[in-house]
Amino acid sequence: MRRHYRISEQCSQASSDKSRAAPSEAEARQRDRYGSSRAAPSEAEAQQRDRPVNYAAQSGGRMRAIYIERSGGPDVLKVRETETPKPKAGEVAIAVKAAGINFADILARQGLYPPTPPFPCVVGYEVAGTVTAVGAGVDRAWIGKAVLAMPHFGGYAEVACVDTAHVWEKPARLSFEQAAAIPENYVTAWALLVGMGGLKRGETVLIHNAGGGVGLAALDVALHCGATVIGTASARKHDFLRSRGCHHCVDYTDAGWPDAVRKLGGGRGVDLAIDPLGGASWKQSYALLRKGGRLGMFGISAASSGGKLGLLKMVLSMPFFHPLKLMPGNRGVFGVQMHEMYGETDKFRGWMDEVLRGVDEGWVRPHIDRVSRFDEAGAAHAHIEGRGNIGKVLLVP
Repeated sequence: MRRHYRISEQCSQASSDKSRAAPSEAEARQRDRYGSSRAAPSEAEAQQRDRPVNYAAQSGGRMRAIYIERSGGPDVLKVRETETPKPKAGEVAIAVKAAGINFADILARQGLYPPTPPFPCVVGYEVAGTVTAVGAGVDRAWIGKAVLAMPHFGGYAEVACVDTAHVWEKPARLSFEQAAAIPENYVTAWALLVGMGGLKRGETVLIHNAGGGVGLAALDVALHCGATVIGTASARKHDFLRSRGCHHCVDYTDAGWPDAVRKLGGGRGVDLAIDPLGGASWKQSYALLRKGGRLGMFGISAASSGGKLGLLKMVLSMPFFHPLKLMPGNRGVFGVQMHEMYGETDKFRGWMDEVLRGVDEGWVRPHIDRVSRFDEAGAAHAHIEGRGNIGKVLLVP
């Protein structure tokens, strides 16, 4: 259960640059336990959540979970009572204190995310809580440990069973809510920028949807690496992004945003762009790459507004990256989907080790936008779907 950290070649030099990685005094003052004051629970509520709870014992083998009953809008999310799962060999059972919402959950609810189990189903890919039971072959020393974890679905529940390959001890400096805001967002950001994107000191990176969960995580990673950051977001989020260290903010609702990005890149464009939107946005992002630039694609959130018809329109507007054009252009493209990385245990855990090292060093700064109860899951989904959030939205039992 020990954490083993590996120092990345790209970012090891940048981590020693305290002026770049350390938060400003103003930032430090505003950073509280949750990163946001408008929806954070009271201290008494937080202390109550932090107490170990065995939901299985309390409910006689029953628990509550949030089900997607069928494809549709936020109203298809329903809280049901169901049997408490028992950990299989190699797994631990976790009494969930907080579960993260990701845009993939919204696409799953809409029937647009292929890995989703058949409806009705329980989604959720990142949780924090306390281990209450272990499966065959698992050290019983896990029981009672505070952890963060990445289940393969099933996180929207009072109890989640997770393979120990995707479970880590919770750093003491983090609340359960902060810990639940880390796994999916920060591992995705690390993979995009460093693991696959090869971001280096002095390079310029374009982060789309910079005010979202992955966007803010990517901002932390990019600053840690010593890169210059251009972030796209609606204008109301710009002041917050600047307070977090974003060098340049661009309003994506302005039709001239690509020209603004190119100008900020010195007329040559950017070294790396990460894009969760899909469709025509990938074309625009690719066109903004300078020689040697890379485009990391990790979502199709643009499809969410039009259902299956919107997905079809988005697919038709996607670029076709032909090798005969990539080679003379000296540009690269790659994709990231964490669900397809679960089997790559060594690489996956190596990325998380880097993130947890960042927690210890202070440059990983999870920001929580809103904490919602299970029965408020629909409203929480609608909030994210409407691009209202700045940072992470969480669910708590």
